[in-house]
Amino acid sequence: MAKKQEVKAEHTEEPVEKLSEKAYQKELTRLHGELVRLQEWVVKNRKRVCILFEGRDGAGKGGTIKALTERVSPRVFRVFALPAPTEREKSQMYFQRYLPHLPAAGEIVVFDRSWYNRAGVERVMGFCTEQQAHEFLRGVPLIERAIIDSGTILIKYWLEVSQKEQTRRLESRINDPRKIWKLSPMDLESYRRWYDYSRARDEMFDMTDTPESPWFVVRSDDKKRARLNVINHLLSSIPYEPLPREKIVLPARQKAQGYVDPGYPYRYVPDTV
Repeated sequence: MAKKQEVKAEHTEEPVEKLSEKAYQKELTRLHGELVRLQEWVVKNRKRVCILFEGRDGAGKGGTIKALTERVSPRVFRVFALPAPTEREKSQMYFQRYLPHLPAAGEIVVFDRSWYNRAGVERVMGFCTEQQAHEFLRGVPLIERAIIDSGTILIKYWLEVSQKEQTRRLESRINDPRKIWKLSPMDLESYRRWYDYSRARDEMFDMTDTPESPWFVVRSDDKKRARLNVINHLLSSIPYEPLPREKIVLPARQKAQGYVDPGYPYRYVPDTV
């Protein structure tokens, strides 16, 4: 078994030096260029990449995924945030609803929460039994090994946020009309059950942090730094190579050849700013 990750964010509340917006945007621009090169390499070589994002509510998973995918093709980088299972899906083998979303050749699939829902929210909130949770934890290393043996690159990230910063972020959702939609009764209950989630996380790491499929823990109290760290780590974890590109020159635009603007009374959107 691999040496286990140590997650100490809940025991220490040391201030994190925030990254400036200027430094963040400069590095993010560079990394976006590298992600495009990774995308081209994945498509050209028909590779399959699967990236899992897990963590506490308010840890910054959504913002990290947005930073990762905002400058690449959604046809190559596909993001899945599966809703609650239907009655039919509840009757299936647990992994069955996730398997169809695994990447095909030339795809990078990003799971905003994944099959590890069973080890976290489902277990803590009582949506599955303790027996079901333990069966999942025993079985998932075998399934992940099969995914990796099939040639898929599998990378798992856990975003860890401190109690103080989680409180600040959830309070900002309460007080900001732009963010209130992000706050659900489940978020409030998970906030209350901090240590239940800690125990579930610890056992999840103990049983699923393997040499073949390790967990990578991201300190996320500084959102900007966390996003850059994840993208840098992802790029360093995949042996991609930039593909040669031909120089692109815009062609000459065709002549009007008698075309006349029809003067149609278009309904323009008013300029309000």
